[in-house]
Amino acid sequence: MATTIKTPEEIEKMRTAGQLAAEVLRMVGAQVQAGVTTGELDELCHDYIVNQQKAIPAPLNYRGFPKSICTSLNQVVCHGIPGDKVLKDGDIINIDVTVIKDGYHGDTSKMYYVGAPSVRGRRVTEVSLEAMRRGIAIVKPGVRLGDVGHTIQSWVESQSCSVVREYCGHGIGRRFHEDPQVLHYGRAGTGTEIQAGMTFTIEPMVNAGKPQTRLLSDGWTVVTRDRSLSAQWEHTILVTDDGHEVLTQLPGDEL
Repeated sequence: MATTIKTPEEIEKMRTAGQLAAEVLRMVGAQVQAGVTTGELDELCHDYIVNQQKAIPAPLNYRGFPKSICTSLNQVVCHGIPGDKVLKDGDIINIDVTVIKDGYHGDTSKMYYVGAPSVRGRRVTEVSLEAMRRGIAIVKPGVRLGDVGHTIQSWVESQSCSVVREYCGHGIGRRFHEDPQVLHYGRAGTGTEIQAGMTFTIEPMVNAGKPQTRLLSDGWTVVTRDRSLSAQWEHTILVTDDGHEVLTQLPGDEL
């Protein structure tokens, strides 16, 4: 699958989808509190996307995924399936939302604290946020994807955390997952050269312990092999003629 360069019309649709996905995270954030189940969060997001936004939750039935969002709690790296798990004080949780509007995808995720997080929970969350920010900051035409991965990896490892290798960012547009793959580790000066009109996600998964992961028997949920905490943030990025635009950042919100 070749990397697609989006037309102005496609970019506008990507922009709309990205803003909708960001609005879902803004909406659900107030509901992330002790005593709520991950299944209840999923129901809130599903209702909002379908009935308020008149859009489609992309994860639902994607390759058999049974829910409308991913909820990845504590040691869950990614693809956590919402269900009966009750949030409790001290938890950290990633909520991953992808919305389809007019045939185009907007994909974003962020971390939330349930009450007051542990010192380690706050730290891995903050390291992963800064990793994403640093990766996004260097995106512009002529930069290579290896530069993005190297920037993220260098920061994370300097903070005594680790970058997950098995899962990565991806191109996005009409398809949920397109080329190129956006690794969150790598060597500077290598990889695909970034071009204006490309759209892709940057979504580093950062572990407080070692980078190895394990896939659970449900076929989706990925956890840290050493049971250490994991955190992830994600934005969809458009490459512009002289830099980048964060399509999933709402006006007034910090990156």
